[in-house]
Amino acid sequence: MIDNYGRKINYLRVSVTDLCNLRCAYCMPAEGIRKKDHCDILNFEEIENIVRAAVLLGIDKVRITGGEPLVRNGIVQLVESIARIKGLKDLSITTNGIFLKKYARDLKRAGLHRVNISLDSLDKTKYKKITHCGELDDVLEGIIIAEEAGFSPVKINVVLMGGYNDDEIEDFVSLTLKRDIEVRFIELMPLGEAKNWPLGSFISNDTVLSKVPKLVPLPFMGHGTVARMYKLPNARGRIGLISPLSCHFCNYCNRVRVTSDGKLKPCLHSDQEIDLKNVHPDELKRLLYQGIRAKPTKHRLNTQPCSMVKRNMNEIGG
Repeated sequence: MIDNYGRKINYLRVSVTDLCNLRCAYCMPAEGIRKKDHCDILNFEEIENIVRAAVLLGIDKVRITGGEPLVRNGIVQLVESIARIKGLKDLSITTNGIFLKKYARDLKRAGLHRVNISLDSLDKTKYKKITHCGELDDVLEGIIIAEEAGFSPVKINVVLMGGYNDDEIEDFVSLTLKRDIEVRFIELMPLGEAKNWPLGSFISNDTVLSKVPKLVPLPFMGHGTVARMYKLPNARGRIGLISPLSCHFCNYCNRVRVTSDGKLKPCLHSDQEIDLKNVHPDELKRLLYQGIRAKPTKHRLNTQPCSMVKRNMNEIGG
């Protein structure tokens, strides 16, 4: 499926819940959120129908997101059902890792290909501070079990925040020396709870390169690549730099998103939405096509205030 700007759109991110067992400061209010009524959330049949329609349009890569997708009852069964859809080549999930020690092996058997784990600090005190309630040891154990289950590489997403975890860059990079881990540093975006944070919180990914000058750039991976890839000499794993602010990748963007309440978002940084909930399966393909064709040429984070995006990240999906 080609959008109006010649980009091949082959990647769908589907949020299965806006709920989360953590309260990461840049993602949602510390007091949590009001739980949506069950009838307002996509059921599993609706999710499967949306994915099937998307695959018919050329989507061959799907990521399940939240909130925290592993808090959704029946998540393993949903993964198994989606994994069976003919034409789907890649199925992944983004998780905070707390429940991976419980679910990693079952998810692998169900047909999941990859896991991305959100982890913003390797310091127990700082981790609890940013998440308000999380235990770092649970995540670290989950990473080990995911590796043992056969997920390769395990990807760790680190939101880079000035004055919070920029002093841990070297520690995160070191994780890649002997393990098949891909650490991806992501620039903090002025979106949702973070939009009013101090300016110093938003630092460029060039900070990673200045702190770890030994990193060697890897060849560009081509269409849909949003990360600039690097590695330490002789390291087993890799480092990715995802820079939506300092070096936006809109020209290579190949994705659209569906929120847990069934809204198709052609662009993460826009309030433009198309409602897919309670839509007859025969209409889904047309609406998905309409959304892909409506995808803007680029975001306006650098030129317009992000207050125009009303939803927090937990409501959109990572």
